[in-house]
Amino acid sequence: MSNVQEPSFRESVDLMFNRAVALMDLPPGLEEKIRVCNATYTVRFGVRLRGKIQTFTGYRSVHSEHMEPVKGGIRYSLGVNQNEVEALAALMTYKCALVEAPFGGSKGGLCIDPREYEEHELELITRRFAYELAKRDLIHPSQNVPAPDMGTGEREMAWIADQYARMNTTDINSKACVTGKPINAGGIQGRVEATGRGVQYALQEFFRHPQDVAKANLTGSLNGKRVVVQGLGNVGYHAAKFLSEEDGALITGIIERDGALVDAKGIDVEAVSRWIRDHGGVKGYPNAAYVEDGASVLEVECDILIPAALEGVINLSNANRVQAPLIIEAANGPVTAGADEILRDKGCVIIPDMYANAGGVTVSYFEWVKNLSHIRFGRMGRRQEEARHLLIVEELERLSKDKELGWTLSPDFKDKYLKGAGELELVRSGLEDTMRTAYQSMAEVWRSRDDVKDLRTAAYLVSIGRVASSYRAKGL
Repeated sequence: MSNVQEPSFRESVDLMFNRAVALMDLPPGLEEKIRVCNATYTVRFGVRLRGKIQTFTGYRSVHSEHMEPVKGGIRYSLGVNQNEVEALAALMTYKCALVEAPFGGSKGGLCIDPREYEEHELELITRRFAYELAKRDLIHPSQNVPAPDMGTGEREMAWIADQYARMNTTDINSKACVTGKPINAGGIQGRVEATGRGVQYALQEFFRHPQDVAKANLTGSLNGKRVVVQGLGNVGYHAAKFLSEEDGALITGIIERDGALVDAKGIDVEAVSRWIRDHGGVKGYPNAAYVEDGASVLEVECDILIPAALEGVINLSNANRVQAPLIIEAANGPVTAGADEILRDKGCVIIPDMYANAGGVTVSYFEWVKNLSHIRFGRMGRRQEEARHLLIVEELERLSKDKELGWTLSPDFKDKYLKGAGELELVRSGLEDTMRTAYQSMAEVWRSRDDVKDLRTAAYLVSIGRVASSYRAKGL
């Protein structure tokens, strides 16, 4: 089937928004106010590289300022364009509302292939892009806070933060102008793993509800479930690693840009990740079968499919052949609106991107709070918590010496119980709480309303409702 009638990513987001608001009772005009993008800034700037001036095009889109600052990643990709950036900014608005992070939605992008440039060249380009945005308050701790996205990471965020600080030498909160920074530059423990960890927590929560699991024609727990991951970047790698190491899931397929690996007995995620680092792709990896046509592995039989890379990988041309009963969208917009309909008719349950990949923005929120409070989480309370626990352990040890009682403490109980929560433990705890609470608010709508057939519509209903309430509170 050709992709002629395939809606674009932007149209997909609008279609899904429309489907949800049709089930709501919003005052006239408010629906339009929430839908439209408030502003998109296009910047073109020159950088002298390799003896000549090169001109780059970048975007920063602000979808909704019902809460400020607005939040959203900056991606480096040749596919970046205004429509895509605006669609992603809209998703950020809904995503933040769903997980109750107090931000509006924004997104940025630079039309560039980062692999074509050396590190020092990328630094010059990034700093100039940051300068163009910061001087218009499109990077600012209280107005617009970017984060890493496709093609960017901790390194780029550190450059942006430093550039902002150079331009605002007296701003004590300058570190909060961007999140996803390295630990040594004001970052937070657990940020790199956050989106993948969020995917794990989302699946764990889904499997806590047998009635929801049954809707996907599955039973039991995550243990032994066959998982196919598309894209072993930051998100796919962490999700696959945690699910296989901590939940007993079997990673039976890994799809990368140069092909795919399959093995019914399970694939060692760590080993494949090392292989990709050393060889630039999965081809030649010795411990699994190699499939040249990677996209065909999206269609193999499995229990859970995790598209964790690009938009639109499941579309009208292949949705009919996708066999996974449960899809969790670790990437933004991996299932097009047309494919979404086909999969729903087949009875496939889709855990939507708006919720599934919100781990990143959740931990970004924690990093922003850390930067504004100028103290790491756990610093004040950790040892006090340990001291309180020690009182209980010492009392238990005293009682266990009583021969008449006849019981002893388990060998590792003391060490485990005494360990107070540091920053990483607190970040994971906050992320898990966020993912569980957000799932429950979404699933409640899914279960209780006959006119809501899927989790995506439920997620839109919850988030649009919250944005609407926020606007109403402002007097709009």
